[in-house]
This record gives sequence, C-alpha cells and structure tokens, in this order.
Amino acid sequence: MIDRRRYLIGLGAALCASRVIAAAPSELPGDSIYRLAAPLTDQDGRPFELASLRGHPVLASMFYSSCEMVCPLIFETMHRLVDALAPAERARVRLLMVSFDPERDNIAVLKKTAQAHDCGANWTLARAEAAQVRRIAAVLGVQYRRLDSGEYNHSASIALLDREGRIARRSGLLGSLDAPLLAALRAAAAG
Repeated sequence: MIDRRRYLIGLGAALCASRVIAAAPSELPGDSIYRLAAPLTDQDGRPFELASLRGHPVLASMFYSSCEMVCPLIFETMHRLVDALAPAERARVRLLMVSFDPERDNIAVLKKTAQAHDCGANWTLARAEAAQVRRIAAVLGVQYRRLDSGEYNHSASIALLDREGRIARRSGLLGSLDAPLLAALRAAAAG
C-alpha cells in the first residue's frame, strides 16, 4: 500500500511539474506513466514518446553509460529476466533504459552502450533533457544525484510496466532472478 501511495504521489508530482500530458490521456489509466509527455531519443537517433511502448509489457530502468558497478548489473539482470522467458513471451517484451546523464550519454554513446551490453531489437536505450529525466525518474521511483566527480549516486530498480504503462511490479534485486518479478513478467508476456 505504501509503495502504491508513493508511486501515485510521484506520478502526480511529475505530471504537475511537466504540465504537459500526452495526447488522449483519457484513454490511458490514471496511473499510467504513459500519461507523462517526455520526449526521448533512442540509441539510433529516433525521437519517441513513452506512450509509443503501449501494448507491450516493458521492463524499465535507468542508468548512465560510464557507470562501472551498478548499471552493468541492471543490464545483466534484465537480460536474465528476459532470457528466462519462452521465445514467444520474449518477443512480446520491450526493455527501456533511460540515461540520467544526458550531458555525456549522447546518441553515439547510447549506441555503443547498447552494443557493449548485447541489447537486441527489443531494447531501447534513451536520453532526454535533464528536466524530463527527473520526471521519468520520479515516476519510476529512481533517485539519483550527480557527484562533483561527474559520476552518480543512484538507486537501482527495475520496473515492470503492464501494456497500459502501469507499474505492475518493481524489484531492486540485481545480479540474479527475482522470482516474483519473473512471475509477473511471464504473466504480462503470456497474452
């Protein structure tokens, strides 16, 4: 209950801060992160909105490319989760990684990072302007701050978004499979 309350408060704060809501918000559930209009650019330089992921279960997290400790574990954990699915389920899942370092994580760096982490066609590594990154972090429940060294202190979590962009499950377990998250992912990818 507390997690849901925090999520709804974060979503409300992000939506109020942005004052911009994606097209046709009435068609989306009230707790959908797809209501947040946050222009993003992927590792191939294509602009997109969060709502373009609608219709698929999505594993979503945040990272920065120069991270040498936690972020590689996030990639590894997301790979493990998807690899544990049957091929038909795997094909339905999308993976979204949003950088909280837009200053350094340009399109070329995102592309190189995607290649280094063996991210296939169902992966999207994305960047946005700093204000948009803050809004996305708020709705995903990720906290971060830039250090004087240019590195980041950050929380690490993976959120499972249902087909309508609602957070169905969240996990902070990295490096191994979180059984409840995997079960929720299988259920979301089954249909």
